[in-house]
Amino acid sequence: MGDLAVGARSGHEGPEERPGRSDEPGVESVAGGENPGSDAVDGDDTQGERDAKQPKKPRSFWKELPLLIGIALVLALLIKTFLVQAFSIPSDSMQNTLQKGDRVLVDKLTPWFGSEPERGEVVVFKDPGHWLDGEPTPDPNAVQRVLGWIGLMPSADEKDLIKRVIGVGGDTVECKGTGPVKVNGKALNEPYVFPGNTPCSVDDQGGQFKVTVPKGKIWVMGDHRQNSLDSRYHQNQPGGGAVPVDNVVGRAIVIAWPPTRWATLPKPDTFDQPGINALSSAAPGALGLAGAVPIVLWRRRRLTVTAARNARVSGGSTAG
Repeated sequence: MGDLAVGARSGHEGPEERPGRSDEPGVESVAGGENPGSDAVDGDDTQGERDAKQPKKPRSFWKELPLLIGIALVLALLIKTFLVQAFSIPSDSMQNTLQKGDRVLVDKLTPWFGSEPERGEVVVFKDPGHWLDGEPTPDPNAVQRVLGWIGLMPSADEKDLIKRVIGVGGDTVECKGTGPVKVNGKALNEPYVFPGNTPCSVDDQGGQFKVTVPKGKIWVMGDHRQNSLDSRYHQNQPGGGAVPVDNVVGRAIVIAWPPTRWATLPKPDTFDQPGINALSSAAPGALGLAGAVPIVLWRRRRLTVTAARNARVSGGSTAG
């Protein structure tokens, strides 16, 4: 028996071991006849492969939360700066279209592409100068200031107003007596005016007016005509009551809060009536003149050629 053990260990005579088995304690079996000396390396590789195949344990929600909050704040700030911003209505000057306390969303994207305010749109604009003098200043707490800064709620620090655009650069806007308001001679049908109000205010502080809006500016009025200190009542200030287009933050497109007041803010049809555009009203005449000039020149040339031909014929007959 001792010789058998020696032979088995030394590879000399003795009974052969079956592949894949080892009767000696502490000796691992080797499949495929591989060198037993490589067992440790193969074992390490197999363990590494098992570790690689095991899915990594996801990070806990609380570890991910700060990152999610940071991303949300950055996105909110970008949206407020370039796309849409919320504004709060502080007064009754736009009733009944807008009520005090409404939250409106303002489109800030289209002005980046050169779009300018159009007649009939409700726009938010920065104070062109002393319009808000004497108005109470809100005093928000720290949380409200932070949320206002990133755009998650209206900012209390921004000096902004909201009115309806009645005239744009080049328009003649006028109102006599109780109305109606006229733009380039066309009377406006204004169903959005506060019930019980007249389109014009019968007073000598600005309620009766006729102005030509300078280029690059707009003429704005509140829908609550007898409760709105708009362009009419700032004609004695620099700019004559007109608001520079560069001061316009954007167009109010929807009432977002409260939910019971949700509504869009479309442009009224009265501003699309034919002839209201000062440029378009002059366009037919200009186009007609431009079309007539070539015809007149062609006719004059034809008459000149005919006259010259007749003169040559007449001269030839006399000579003969």
